[in-house]
Amino acid sequence: MNVRTAAKADLYPSSPVAAPASHVTRVRLWDLPVRIFHWSLVLAVLVAFVTAKLGGDWMDWHGRAGLAIVALVTFRIVWGIVGSTHARFLSFAPTPARLRAYLTGRWQGIGHNPLGALSVFGLLGLLAVQAGTGLFSNDDIAFDGPLSGLVEKARSDSLTGLHHQLSDVLLILLGLHILAIAFYLVIKKHNLIKPMVTGWKHAQGRAAPVPKTRSGSPLGLAIALLVAAAVTYAASGRLLHAPPPPPAAAPAAAPATSPPPTSYSSTPGW
Repeated sequence: MNVRTAAKADLYPSSPVAAPASHVTRVRLWDLPVRIFHWSLVLAVLVAFVTAKLGGDWMDWHGRAGLAIVALVTFRIVWGIVGSTHARFLSFAPTPARLRAYLTGRWQGIGHNPLGALSVFGLLGLLAVQAGTGLFSNDDIAFDGPLSGLVEKARSDSLTGLHHQLSDVLLILLGLHILAIAFYLVIKKHNLIKPMVTGWKHAQGRAAPVPKTRSGSPLGLAIALLVAAAVTYAASGRLLHAPPPPPAAAPAAAPATSPPPTSYSSTPGW
């Protein structure tokens, strides 16, 4: 590059002469609410699986973990509508156009790729159904879901069976999710875990323009938290009327007393 070309590059950094072949852009990808949601959900699902296997007295903790999942999934759904740019579902929804671009090697986004987005939507939907069926389930021993009283015993048993079946499907999806993360880390050299910890991602290449990010508003965060709290409160069964207390036991009847023995005088009555 001669002096004249170098001077032109300094004056016009956006011109093709000055543009490098590639560069690394640091992008604020996942906001704090999304990161807290993600790792809290990991913990809640882990507790739910472990306590379900242990059974017994641990089922109370299984129920608490289920309510936590209800709260987290509800929050994520609302935050996916009113949250920051990359947290919104519309920013990474796996549309047919995005899927075609990804499968043909033309997709250049910075968030979830279309296949990853399918996994996200699938996991959120499955967790919502799994937690929902758990609210109406029972174990025929000592645990009843907080809303099981709203349905007949046969329906509760049916939902309990579905709850158990979906747990196997959830395990499969979680396994695929972990394998995909490992594949990107080992084969493609893309660390998908670090951005979910720090919030930042290094996007390499200038072919894909980096969209302007917008932070979630405090009002949107308050709405998401309030909706999650309201749904969780309703799911806990506290809105249901408490069952009437059992009728008081009738007082025990006093035992019948035998008449006192008749005393006979030793003096003859004649």
